[in-house]
Amino acid sequence: MVVPVAEELKPAYLLTGSDRPKIERALRRLRRRVGDDAVEILSATEASGEDAVAACNALGLFGGGSRLVLVEGAEKWRAPDAKAVAAYLADPAPATVLALEATGLKRDAPLAKAVAKHGELLAYDVAKKELPRWTIAQFKRLGVEAELEAGRTLVELVFDDEPSALDALESEIVKLATWAGGERIGAREVKLLATPVAETSIFDLTDAWGRRDVGATLDACESLLEQGGGNRRDEVARLTSLVANHVGRVRQCQTYEAEGLRPKEAAGRMKRSPYYVEKLFSQARNFTVDELRTCVVRLAALDLALKGGSRLASDLELQRALVELTRPVEPAGVAEGT
Repeated sequence: MVVPVAEELKPAYLLTGSDRPKIERALRRLRRRVGDDAVEILSATEASGEDAVAACNALGLFGGGSRLVLVEGAEKWRAPDAKAVAAYLADPAPATVLALEATGLKRDAPLAKAVAKHGELLAYDVAKKELPRWTIAQFKRLGVEAELEAGRTLVELVFDDEPSALDALESEIVKLATWAGGERIGAREVKLLATPVAETSIFDLTDAWGRRDVGATLDACESLLEQGGGNRRDEVARLTSLVANHVGRVRQCQTYEAEGLRPKEAAGRMKRSPYYVEKLFSQARNFTVDELRTCVVRLAALDLALKGGSRLASDLELQRALVELTRPVEPAGVAEGT
């Protein structure tokens, strides 16, 4: 019996394209090949091309099997970073793999050309006509059976031509799969539960809060209240609960980051989409620990007000709370006009 030999790893890989789930699976395969203990993860927003090269050379000094340096968000790098990588790949460290995750990077970009010359470009894209079947495949990976018509309906409701469209589609898939709890999903369930791209979603509200944009937060809140259609007081209670849950998750991610966890590691613990958790980490950086604690206290006060502790209208109570939750705290001297 002939045992297949694994293909020898190349010194560099560049992974790009719109199909992020497939990129994630490719990265997991790379990590399994070298072992998680032999992986160093860098962010292109914090590490330069020279930093990545230094990490590759430092790892190569230890020997004892393959090593992997993974750089996330490498599309943010500039010409000097690509030049440093190109110079390194002319004489790469032995048994070391440099993997660059660069969403949307063109094949003729200097970084892509440098990797193509000595390594391999892995482009994972999804054609628009294939999106319904792609959607069904994502449901299947989450343990949920979905009808093809459900996939078509979800694409019609959610997908547009924005760069983040596939991320939005994946978020809806995760939401629907969580709701389904293993049950089959049809077009009817999609129509009832999916948030059309033309409508405001709870993410518009939490994203505006996370970037501390008071105006956008209030606009999203009012749009959601108008879309609710039924009892406005019930809709206020629902939004309050959703915001409280979101703030709790942002606090959790703030704690994880303080412990040294990266978003992808936290996503595994939280059992949530890595893209969603990365957003939570980003929002957590916009608040201090004390500010998020204050948010929890303010939300508790809002809950009390909505349950009879205030004579004000429920939507006014919610709007007042959102302003206090969102706006940055001004220094005492500024507040007093000194």
